[in-house]
Amino acid sequence: MFCLNESQRYWLWTEPTDMRKSFHSLSGIVNDRMGREASSGDVYVFINRSRNRIKLLHWESGGMVLYSKMLEAGTFGTPVDLSSDGSMSWRELVMMVEGIMENPRGRRRRLESLKGLRRG
Repeated sequence: MFCLNESQRYWLWTEPTDMRKSFHSLSGIVNDRMGREASSGDVYVFINRSRNRIKLLHWESGGMVLYSKMLEAGTFGTPVDLSSDGSMSWRELVMMVEGIMENPRGRRRRLESLKGLRRG
């Protein structure tokens, strides 16, 4: 069950992450490198070097959950108000995942192949 919401705390690992990593390896980064507890219920966010893939690691009742997204085009941005400790808000996470930018121009460019679908 997808259960992420604004009541949780979110932590961004700011170094590029190898997206072949899964539950155990990402939990190791959280515990050993971030100094946090992977099973705390907080959500840990990882992005690859190309910034086109993102993973969210989260403990919920019953076990670890790993959410993953790969962009067809474009990149994930960095939250504008990212704290020095890597914490971010639910709003910042949603904006980052959806490609919404703070400037008035709107969204990051994504899904170029869908332009042809709008015509027909």
